[in-house]
Amino acid sequence: MKTFLLVAVGIAALAGSACSKAPDCTTEMLTKKAQDMTAALQEAITKDPAKAADLTAKVQAVTTKYQGATTAEEACKAYDELTAAIKA
Repeated sequence: MKTFLLVAVGIAALAGSACSKAPDCTTEMLTKKAQDMTAALQEAITKDPAKAADLTAKVQAVTTKYQGATTAEEACKAYDELTAAIKA
């Protein structure tokens, strides 16, 4: 009986740790990524207004790629790609 109890507790702990794994992209992370992307875009346009058309094309390309995104993880990837494209 003791062995069964120890196994049950071990399985419960394992299941609990698997369920409590932090999500890859939270609402807070999305908000931060959106703010970072916006700041990068404003900085890039302020630094070189002539690049606005080029940046717009880059942003549209990434936006089109993730247009059907339905998960937070996809949204985080989109923000990461947008920020990288703006900073490039």
